Amino acid sequence: MRPRLVLRTALASAVLLSLAACGGGGGDAAEPAASGASSSAAGAAGGTIAIITVDPSNPYWKAETDTAVAEAEKLGYQTTTNAHENDPETQNSLIETAINDKVKGVVLDPAGADESVAAVQKLVDAQIPVVLVNAEISKTGLAKAQIVSNNAQGAVAGAEAWAEAMDYKGTYVELLGKPSDNNAQVRSDGYKSVISQSPDLKKVGEEIANWDRQEGQEKMESLLSKNPDIDGVIAGNDEMALGAINALKEAKKLDQVKVLGFDGNQDAADAVAKGEMVATVLQPIVEGTTKAVEQLNGVLTNGQTGVPDEKQAIDCVLITKDNADKLDNFVLSE
Repeated sequence: MRPRLVLRTALASAVLLSLAACGGGGGDAAEPAASGASSSAAGAAGGTIAIITVDPSNPYWKAETDTAVAEAEKLGYQTTTNAHENDPETQNSLIETAINDKVKGVVLDPAGADESVAAVQKLVDAQIPVVLVNAEISKTGLAKAQIVSNNAQGAVAGAEAWAEAMDYKGTYVELLGKPSDNNAQVRSDGYKSVISQSPDLKKVGEEIANWDRQEGQEKMESLLSKNPDIDGVIAGNDEMALGAINALKEAKKLDQVKVLGFDGNQDAADAVAKGEMVATVLQPIVEGTTKAVEQLNGVLTNGQTGVPDEKQAIDCVLITKDNADKLDNFVLSE
């Protein structure tokens, strides 16, 4: 068997160019506040922080929302939660509402790197500090902080494990995330940087499945109809990977195909433990969101985040059979 490829260092150095995104899986975290709902914490005198995320029905963003609410209330703030569903127009409307409501600050998971610049600028113009979590925007100097996962490093780690499981040969297909999310391309590029070093690994098809499990299943069914004898699947997130697994199960082909996911949600960890998925890559969204709220609080209380850099990347962690049982709702125990 070939030695495992080692590219983490090279890609990690490029991470600040494009940094984090998306999810899927189970978990027993408390339900987030309903869209637009207000949560009255004991320390209500701190004012209101608006938490604007993507889609709390997805376990990854649910963990993001739950964490932001819990941390903000712990610090004495009220919270509102809303989701833009990756629609820039909805995001603009939610930000305008936050401005009109005179919130003290905003924690935002942006709807596109380029598409979100104007929305963040509106908050800056209204003198409302904003911290970004999970995904970046394509301009610096607006958000007080941009805290994301090191997607390039994580994609390399995942692809190395998957390529080894494939024995560095065979045909495969790829499920891609939402094109407006720069993390979709970062992960795909990270996978390619590893796989391209194994000339006997051949990609025979790809589809965009927009981070969604149902779309992942449907697109996998289409790919299987054209390529019934594939050996592997790489997916930009766990929800798409889990959809692919559903399609492979229905086609009675799962035992012949090696699947790779990304995010580290609970369903994916369970699939890894059962041998249905080679690996997933944990995005430390709980850690990142906790930092986002802490740094926003720093700006609100003393005018600074307390860290030197606006863009901050947190390394991802490879989840395999060796540690899948230690993962609980995006938190890996020692």
